[in-house]
Amino acid sequence: MPEPAYTARSHTRESAAPAVSANAPAAIPPCTATMDVTPDQDRMTVTLWGELDLGSRRLLPDLHDILTLSDSGIDLRLDTVGFCDCSGVNVLLDLRSHALGQGKTVTVRSSGRAVGRLLDLTGTRELFTEGVAPESVRTEGRDTEGAGDGLHAEVGRLRRTLQTRPTIDLARGILMASFGLTPEAAWSVLVRTSQNTDTKLHDLAGDLVGTAQGGTLPEQVRRQLTAAAASLDCPP
Repeated sequence: MPEPAYTARSHTRESAAPAVSANAPAAIPPCTATMDVTPDQDRMTVTLWGELDLGSRRLLPDLHDILTLSDSGIDLRLDTVGFCDCSGVNVLLDLRSHALGQGKTVTVRSSGRAVGRLLDLTGTRELFTEGVAPESVRTEGRDTEGAGDGLHAEVGRLRRTLQTRPTIDLARGILMASFGLTPEAAWSVLVRTSQNTDTKLHDLAGDLVGTAQGGTLPEQVRRQLTAAAASLDCPP
């Protein structure tokens, strides 16, 4: 993940306040979104929770890694994104541009009210439905019928996110320590192993964290982790 850019401090005697250059990039706020990744044949399905705003740009390095590891692209499920602004749409457009450069696609398979409304207002929805049958794209929240059930489902998914994200971060730490990987490389190893073993990312992370408590990994998973780490040219 990129670190926030900080403004330079003034070195004049007249003021001790930070000097902000007109051309200095604004610091990126913390990311309030999280994601889960599931391999799906030649594509990767990415489910996002939380808010897509300026801070969600911090997800781009991981999304680019997932895109690289896929054969044909990424399918996004955005049902439980509770807030989305133009910065969030720009993140999606950045990912799409990156995909086109690799001859791949990014589609929005499902979206909630927040994302769907903004995609419609900005006229960008069709950019994420290329090659997708209209009936296979689902947009939630266009009416209030069943809203209570949708809210309960969203709360359940958000609780699951709070439980699984720390596990994924711990698993990355274990891989960093075991194979001498950078945080980015450890993420790539997790995603690649998830894809090669057809295992959900959070399940794989949980199994890996369990080894620190005396558990063992299935032989196939252990081999795939080792192979994925060995394939990366990352200095210890």
